Amino acid sequence: MLTRRQFLSHLAGGCSLLLWPGAMTLADGVDQPQRLLVVLLRGAMDGLAAVPSLGEPRFASLRGELALPREATRQLDDTFALHPSLAFCHRLFQRQEFAVVHACGLPYRGRSHFDAQDCLENGSDGPDGSRTGWLNRAVGELQGMEGLSIASAQPLMVRGDAPFMTWSPTPGKQGPDALARYVADLYREDERLSEPFEQALASQQIVPDGSGGGGGQLAGVMQAAGRFLSAENAPRVAMVQDGGWDTHARQNAVLKRKLKGLDVGMKRLQASLGSHWRHTAVVVVTEFGRTVGINGTRGTDHGTASSVLLAGGAVRGGRVHGEWPGLSRLRDNRDLIAAQDMRSVLKGVLRDHLHIDAQALDTRVFPDSRDARPLNGLIG
Repeated sequence: MLTRRQFLSHLAGGCSLLLWPGAMTLADGVDQPQRLLVVLLRGAMDGLAAVPSLGEPRFASLRGELALPREATRQLDDTFALHPSLAFCHRLFQRQEFAVVHACGLPYRGRSHFDAQDCLENGSDGPDGSRTGWLNRAVGELQGMEGLSIASAQPLMVRGDAPFMTWSPTPGKQGPDALARYVADLYREDERLSEPFEQALASQQIVPDGSGGGGGQLAGVMQAAGRFLSAENAPRVAMVQDGGWDTHARQNAVLKRKLKGLDVGMKRLQASLGSHWRHTAVVVVTEFGRTVGINGTRGTDHGTASSVLLAGGAVRGGRVHGEWPGLSRLRDNRDLIAAQDMRSVLKGVLRDHLHIDAQALDTRVFPDSRDARPLNGLIG
């Protein structure tokens, strides 16, 4: 019989595994059908680009050249659409396995990436509210369960007393194409350097789009998460993360690539989960949104509210959940107003999908958060 370490090493294949205290304590034979994957997009995804409110009368004028033509997007309803790169997510929406909660924000309303990410990950009302993560505390409420994060270091979201493993690809085994991809990711953020670098790659017949059919690093880690979550006696709760969503310049070009990576990742995740997809909920979050208007470098700056994306056979898809504040009034005359506390979205998923007690959510998972009521109807 394989040990836990042997099993994970065999499953991952050529990967490094960091085991944190308590990571070997999963009770033998424990099997919960529900799976949960949290995807953290670091850098602040523009929710109005991922899920544009094309039905808003002021949308086109406020967004300027960032507003894509209606015929290029993928319609959800009379108000909202999906970015054209989210083709597979749109098919999931049509199958009622993908949903959106728009205009979500945090109790922290500053514009610091670091503080906002700390607030999002610790689940409190501020960046210094807790030294442990809400996802770790949620796993602590589940008898005999453990979690997994796919990251090079242990993110704050998964730190705490509950058993969490951290898995990451072994460094030093990447080929030249992968190195080119990482450098291209950096150069694409620079308006002066991005096009010359891509031309140089093309002249060398190098296409830095990630291995295994494109999608980049995020698609790969989401596929790996599906393999872990679908294995017998493996963790049922996992977290992955991705950087590079801080689109101050050339936003349309950057998001075309980044959202494509997320879309491919969702497709690979579904395939690797197999029949477990029907019991899975995927929650895609980011630390805050971006300004409604365009800046001087064809991008957007730090804002307030963004979109939470939900996917999986367990979610109640085919709809945009929550309240929509509209664009007639903006926070500080620049930001989409947060109509939903992001903790309300997370509570709704944890309560109805993992069946965590409401009192535990209000007091332990998200401390002192009774005013953030769970959002109903997110899980089918």
